Amino acid sequence: MIQDIYPHKLHNEYNPSARVQESSPILNISNGKVLVHTEQFDNGIVAVPLKKELPEELEYTYLFKVDDREYFLWNEELSEDSIPEGYSYIEERSIRKESKGPCEEVFAVTTAKHLSDWYRDTCFCGRCGTKMVPHDKERAMSCPSCGYIAYPRIMPAVIVGVKNGDKLLLTKYRTGFAHNALIAGFTEIGETAEETVMREVMEEAGIKVKNIHYYKSQPWGTANDLLLGFYCEVDGDDTITMDRHELKYAEWVQREEIVLQPGNFSLTNEMMRRFKEGYEV
Repeated sequence: MIQDIYPHKLHNEYNPSARVQESSPILNISNGKVLVHTEQFDNGIVAVPLKKELPEELEYTYLFKVDDREYFLWNEELSEDSIPEGYSYIEERSIRKESKGPCEEVFAVTTAKHLSDWYRDTCFCGRCGTKMVPHDKERAMSCPSCGYIAYPRIMPAVIVGVKNGDKLLLTKYRTGFAHNALIAGFTEIGETAEETVMREVMEEAGIKVKNIHYYKSQPWGTANDLLLGFYCEVDGDDTITMDRHELKYAEWVQREEIVLQPGNFSLTNEMMRRFKEGYEV
């Protein structure tokens, strides 16, 4: 999955004393697009610019370390004449779908996307409207007027493998992602994750489920999520009543006929693959 970068390690502790160096990698992200080296990306390799390749007047925000390599963020799109030679903006989704690695760089991009979105959306205080400033001790934005402190938001969501004997419930979204998927959705206020599983399966497929059990989680910075994977079994009638506003396909598929997603980054694909290959789930 996307976080499986061993032997490399993400160090996401905030370091307010970190200072950008000429050799520091810069995640330049704007509107879901990431500045990467064009020719290398055409060959499936993700490479982001270094500070020395970018205009001098930019100001950077510390993100995290991968091993001992400190990454920084520039959260606005460069003007056309400021983009360094050999680089271009690529959709973050395309980076996940089309790149071969390095795995730690792909994970850095998606995690930076999560923080980039949060910094973009936390410019002003949600309580009084004053312009926020970075906190001096932790990863947070603070309001100099009313004292409100905002922390990065992580939204829990579930991925659900619904089993029916040797068949698994597969879906395809009406728009966006074109490949097979599983039932998925965000946890609502006041819900447990297990209640989210039951509600989402009923909403999207009209099916009751039982024997819900947790499988594994995944940070998914592309949508600011923490994905929680669950398997469960159909409870009673297995007739699918599909939510046609959200899905264009929802069917029971025999394990040997399951078509997996391209790439190995997602929890969804790992869960489909485990069922397809006959593992106990």
